[in-house]
Amino acid sequence: MSTGELKVKASELRAKDVPGLKKEVSDLLKSHFGLRMQKATQQLSNHTQLGNTRRDIARAKTILAQKKREVKEATK
Repeated sequence: MSTGELKVKASELRAKDVPGLKKEVSDLLKSHFGLRMQKATQQLSNHTQLGNTRRDIARAKTILAQKKREVKEATK
């Protein structure tokens, strides 16, 4: 996710499978780390990107947990 990209929609995340969601969370975490480094070095001009990325991470992790729960319940 680049710094100028819009937030991730829940409907887009629900369309992905579990490995795709894990990759998305990983990419978002890397992006969030980059934004934090920019903030620390006074290079970040739009501080709302930090909050948006944090919310995107939470959204992706929530949908990932839901999908894992669905798979677990389906195997019972």
